[in-house]
Parts: sequence; C-alpha cells; structure tokens
Amino acid sequence: MPQTAQGADLHAWLDISAGVAGDMLLGALVDAGAPLDAVQAAIDTALPGTVRLTAAPVTRAGLRATKVGVEVLVTEQPHRRWADIRDLLQRSGLADPVRDKALGAFAALADAEARAHGIPAEDVHFHEVGAWDSIADVVGSCAAVGLLGVTSVSAGPAALGSGTTRTAHGEMAVPVPAVLELSRGWEVVAGGSGELATPTGMALIRALTTDCTQLPSLRIERTGVGAGTRDTAARANVVRVVVGTPADQVAGQRLWVLEANVDDLDPRVWPDVLARLMAAGAADAWLTPILMKKGRPAHTISVLSEQPLVVTLRDLVFSLTSTFGVRQYAVNRLALERDWRSVTVRGGSVRVKLSLGADGLVRHATPEFEDAARLAEGQGLPLRQVLEEATAAAEAAGLRPGAPLPRVEP
Repeated sequence: MPQTAQGADLHAWLDISAGVAGDMLLGALVDAGAPLDAVQAAIDTALPGTVRLTAAPVTRAGLRATKVGVEVLVTEQPHRRWADIRDLLQRSGLADPVRDKALGAFAALADAEARAHGIPAEDVHFHEVGAWDSIADVVGSCAAVGLLGVTSVSAGPAALGSGTTRTAHGEMAVPVPAVLELSRGWEVVAGGSGELATPTGMALIRALTTDCTQLPSLRIERTGVGAGTRDTAARANVVRVVVGTPADQVAGQRLWVLEANVDDLDPRVWPDVLARLMAAGAADAWLTPILMKKGRPAHTISVLSEQPLVVTLRDLVFSLTSTFGVRQYAVNRLALERDWRSVTVRGGSVRVKLSLGADGLVRHATPEFEDAARLAEGQGLPLRQVLEEATAAAEAAGLRPGAPLPRVEP
C-alpha cells in the first residue's frame, strides 16, 4: 500500500446521482464507519431524550445499503421558526464544528424558503423540516462527517426528480421551490420521477461541501451506501460516500517541475541561473545534457517548485534563459526527515546534513560542501582533506548511518 503523507487529510465525495435526503446521507456516513452510538450521543446533546437512531441492512434495486431510522420518543413535533432552531442549536453543547455545520444547513434552508415565499428569513416557519427527525438527520450527518475524520467534502451532480409531491403547502411540482433555490450554482438533472432530492438533503449538501465535481482523484480508504425509504426497481434509491486521501497528499508532498530545453545559452551562464533559482526559493534546480534536432547539443533546465512559487520561478526561467516556453507538471515527493548538526574540524565548524528514517535512525550523514570549502580555503588545506576530517568527526560524534540521532545537550 502506498505511504500516506504524515498529517494527510481525508476527503469525502458524495454520489447524489439518485437524489439525496437527510436519512440517506446519514445512512451512507454510518455505513462508511461513523459509529452509530457516537452519532446518537451528538444528537442527544442537542435533543436529549427525543429521538433514537436505528441502523439496519437493506437492499435497494439489488444494492446493499444501510437504512438509518429515527424513532421519535415524544409526541409533540411543533412547527418551528428558523430562529427557534437556531437558538436550540446555539444553546446545545455540540462541538463547535458540528454546531456550525448544522447551523449552516438550517441557515441555507431558511434563506431558500425565504426567497421561495417572498418573506424575511426570520419569519420562515419550518414544517416537515422542523420536526425532531429532520433535526436529528442534520445534526447526525454533521457529526458523522467529523467522526469519520473527514476534513473536506465534495459531491457530484444532484438528481432532483420530476412530477409532483404533497407538502404542508399542498401539492407541488418537483423539484419544490426550496430545492431549486438550494440548487443555485449546482449541476442538476431530473434523474427520475418523484421527489428525489429533499430540502433537508440539499441543505446538507450546500452546508457540508465545497465543490460540485465528479469523483476526485483519491486513494480510497472506505465507502458507504445509505438507503432511502422507497425501493424502485429501475434505480437504486441510495446516496453513496467515498472517503479517501486526496492524490496530492498520497506518497509525499505535491510539488511542480518546470522544464525547458535550451540550445543557445552561453554555458558560462548556467551556474548563475541555477544559483538564482535556488535563491528565489526553488526546492531544487538542475541541468541535463540532451541532443536536440539536427544533433545540436543542448540542456534541459529543471526546477522543482512548491505551488505558491510556480509563477515566480517560471518567470525567472524566462528572464534568465533564452527559452520561448516552459513545461510544468505536478509530482509527489516523498522525502526523508532532515536535520543538521555541527562538528569541529581544525578549530572551525562544519555542518553535517542528516537524513532520518521513520525508525529515527540516521540514513545519511554528509558534511556540508560549502562549509568545508570555506574552511579549506581559510587554512590553505586541500578540500579533500577537510571533507575527510569532517566525515571522521561526524562519525566520532555518533552521526553515522544506522545509528540513532544523538540527543542535543541543553
């Protein structure tokens, strides 16, 4: 299995091509591994003694899925204003990320209902969405994302449905007005008959996600499938979640390589070009001899750059060389941990560059060339001799391959 960079974040992508509702999303997250008892605990923090979650395996159009049910333990389910739900969540003991995401979902829903009905958001009364089970779906889904260790979420195009549905306002065309408002800027399709995307489902999508995109490049860690209530033969009524490490965090650090082929630059200029690129922040810069068309000798200049410096270093390649074009492409660099120690050689100081393995043992110990050259010139000694003495001093100090890194005395 490829190595994941230390501290890599997890991303979740949601497949909502068959529609989305709060219970479907929650079911997918639980199916992916969010512990049901921990999700229940989060809901109890906001709605103590009010609902109980259940989870059971089901099939939808022959596809295995998890159906999360919300059993309401109280008889009263009043219609609530947005302000009431906001106060309920703000007064709860929910963790800040969960509370903020849940508030974001209801705020998006309130704004959508306000635009749809032409009233201020503060005056919006939630009907079906204000019920205990819908609040549990929102809080539970927001908590489940955090329980999976997910730090970013995206989703694909949404299926909204077609036809009509019955609501507290009477029979309405699908998609209902709130769903259309919540879908502004999102890629949508009809996807089938009936109401496929509910206001709660789309509000959660807008609160949790950062982008509407096809499945991004991931190293998949886990998946989950959450079921809706209906089971239609032509289409599996499910939401799917794919959780993984983004490709740019797998196997090291994402860097960029800038390259250009140059056949008409004075060779004496190249050392200055490389030095100035390194001084400008390049992670590395080097030349490769090549033969171009008609057998002309040339060089490929390559520059390794972090993303924020790509434009600066690319412009520098243009200004320092005679190239008309620069290629660039992304690479992943997996680097050993590095450290520096100094050793004394003939009364002077020479730094030793160390690389460390995951086990903490020294892999390489190399005297810094510039330090050795400066000392050799100052004392009138051959550079070879100073490098050899620096290597011997490093070994005497325990800075040698296979040895643990010595502790630095305070």
